Amino acid sequence: MTKRRTLSTAFKKKVALAALRGDQTIQALAAHYQVHPNQISQWKRQAIDGLDETFDNKKASRVRDVDAEVKELHAKIGELTMVNSFLESGLKK
Repeated sequence: MTKRRTLSTAFKKKVALAALRGDQTIQALAAHYQVHPNQISQWKRQAIDGLDETFDNKKASRVRDVDAEVKELHAKIGELTMVNSFLESGLKK
């Protein structure tokens, strides 16, 4: 029984970028990196599909996440300010 190879993300990115460049054929890349040509085609397709998400949704969702985080932090600051003032008034008595 053969053992499956676990390939790192960095290796997959390198192979996918080489495939996207188009300097060599998929067959030549497969021979060079010792990976099946279908696997290289799949990584290339995933890279192309990922570009859509990278340039479309991520920026808008990051802005919304930051806005939500800022609101949450402002609420926490207000809560801590109230607790501080309450404790200060208790210490002065």
